[in-house]
Amino acid sequence: MATITQRVDNSVLGALRSPRLLTREVLAGLVVALALIPEAISFSIIAGVDPRVGLFSSFIMAVSIAFLGGRPAMISAATGAVALVIAPVARDYGMDYFIATVLLAGVFQVLLGVLGVAKLMRFIPRSVMVGFVNALAILIFAAQFPHLIGVPWLVYPLVALALVILIGLPRLTRVVPAPLVAIVVLTAITVFGALAVPTVGDQGELPSTLPELFIPNVPLTWETFTTIAPFALAMALVGLLESLMTAKLVDDITDTGSNKTREAWGQGVSNMISGIFGGMGGCAMIGQTMINVKVSGARTRISTFLAGVFLLILVVVFGDIVALIPMAALVAVMVMVSVGTFDWHSIRPSTLKRMPKSETLVMVATVAIVVATHNLAIGVIAGVVVAMVLFARQVAHFATVTRTVDDGVARYIVDGELFFASSNDLTTQFDYAGDPERVVIDFSRSHLWDASTIASLDAITTKYARHGIQVEVVGLNASSTSLRERLSGRLGGEG
Repeated sequence: MATITQRVDNSVLGALRSPRLLTREVLAGLVVALALIPEAISFSIIAGVDPRVGLFSSFIMAVSIAFLGGRPAMISAATGAVALVIAPVARDYGMDYFIATVLLAGVFQVLLGVLGVAKLMRFIPRSVMVGFVNALAILIFAAQFPHLIGVPWLVYPLVALALVILIGLPRLTRVVPAPLVAIVVLTAITVFGALAVPTVGDQGELPSTLPELFIPNVPLTWETFTTIAPFALAMALVGLLESLMTAKLVDDITDTGSNKTREAWGQGVSNMISGIFGGMGGCAMIGQTMINVKVSGARTRISTFLAGVFLLILVVVFGDIVALIPMAALVAVMVMVSVGTFDWHSIRPSTLKRMPKSETLVMVATVAIVVATHNLAIGVIAGVVVAMVLFARQVAHFATVTRTVDDGVARYIVDGELFFASSNDLTTQFDYAGDPERVVIDFSRSHLWDASTIASLDAITTKYARHGIQVEVVGLNASSTSLRERLSGRLGGEG
């Protein structure tokens, strides 16, 4: 019964039927919208475009992904990772090529989604996922330093007050999200106290009009395609990786599943819609998603949709009021997000003692590379590569060969899985010169997985043939027999 209730609660229909749940979703969307404004402006600056481009992109991405995405309650908007990838296009080729790149990236994401790229998520180890989360928390925390260094001293007590509200209020009541209360209280203090502290308005000019259609004026030629395609593909891959990793994280937090394939092509369509309206595109934002899901408790698409709607209303209609919000309030919110995102259990001494050293190494490598490059995609890919290398080193020693000699027959029993890593030194496990004239190799406890293993087996039989020794291979299962029949003697270089 609890499971059924939870499913209803986490649906749009369930939220619409419950004033309590609907209030939760509405307030969560408002908090996220407030947190999106300075981020979108900052990412626009990184990309080298007008702040309005990032703000409009965040509005369009949030609204469209609410309908198209496969992970309810996840927030998509303009992001730093995407901004870094496509910044050279705006700088070197201009706005028309920039928007064309966003549109092409959306097309690539749709194609990758249809081709099933989301299924590759199963190959990302837990240690890489933990490293991704921890690195993200560190980056979110580090991103607040520019707002805390070289600022008026009044910023520090304001941040401290906001932290007290964020930590203390949830212990008293969760009816109103603590981040919203912190933002309202600090704004009132700074406005009525006439305090000279950095505000949202200092981050960049807020738009006063609605987004308009933007058709990029670029020649439809092969040269144009080859110019923007590398940037578009990089944007598509980075955006998908961040979005799918964030979706998996939200799955774990909410104990619910999501459609990763739908999320993949949904991100592509959202980016194309963003490009059509002159936006810079984007992907899932883990910081704002954590505010929505973990801090505010949102669970449905309503919060995602309203985050986009509120963002547009705030910057276009209430831009003058939003500009008064002190950055100290948003900094405090993001600090709490980083603390809540970090997997503290993963670095406890007791956990590190129990965890295999290889798992810890993969986690640390992922964190180090992400923090060093400020690129989550590079860090995750590097973490997966490190995990693959360590796994290959471990399983390389799993295959064993046992030799017995009886009645003039040398019998070798091969035990373990054989593939490129574990079969490389297989040829060294046999006594070619010392064995009798008949040799039996028993694979009943093994399995042949790839061409490297077949090549090693061919090399073994060739070496024995040079000594005039007959080799009988027995015990192969059906798939191993089929693989050997297909490839044996056709790989070249045996012996």
